[in-house]
Amino acid sequence: MREKDEILRRTEAFVRDKMHGEGTGHDWWHVDRVRRMALRLARDEGADPYVTELAALLHDIADHKFHGGDETAGPRAARAWLTEAGADPADTEHVATIVAQLSFKGAGVATPMSTVEGKVVQDADRLDAIGAIGIARAFAYGGSRGRPLHEPDAAPELHDSFDRYKSSTGPTVNHFHEKLLLLRDRMNTAAARRIADERHRFMEAYLDRFHAEWDSTDG
Repeated sequence: MREKDEILRRTEAFVRDKMHGEGTGHDWWHVDRVRRMALRLARDEGADPYVTELAALLHDIADHKFHGGDETAGPRAARAWLTEAGADPADTEHVATIVAQLSFKGAGVATPMSTVEGKVVQDADRLDAIGAIGIARAFAYGGSRGRPLHEPDAAPELHDSFDRYKSSTGPTVNHFHEKLLLLRDRMNTAAARRIADERHRFMEAYLDRFHAEWDSTDG
């Protein structure tokens, strides 16, 4: 057990250092929130807390958005780190598989998770993409990519492939319709669905207010 605690300690330090100062909403504090939520869900679902925590810590270690769209970068980086840290090979492969399967890939693309640990980490990551923090993260990321807040004549697109999804350059408000508002119904666990419902309704209210202010119909 002490060996696993040491691997978790080293992994946290590694990820914290690597993601320090990141400004797109994919920073250390995003990872920490995902870790805490995943462990909360893991208790309800009977998931292995060690694998859950490792996967949560490493889930964004080499996100495809920052590696030229290469969806293999994340699992490769997770596998390399855990091998260096001396993790059990079976745990290493389990974590790498979770990292590989985790991401949203478009409205028309299924992203099933093969293990309960993967399901709770995916739910935790998706919960952090919605609600008040999700809104803040969406605009932080959009601004980092030079995307406009809103273009009234640019219709959202429900992407039917990962290639089309990751090449999208639409305004940030479209992202709500292309991903964020779809996540509530894609949660794996009952607890995540309950949490997602409230965060989803908050986003709907925010968008109503956003469009009223945009159109000068508020007040």
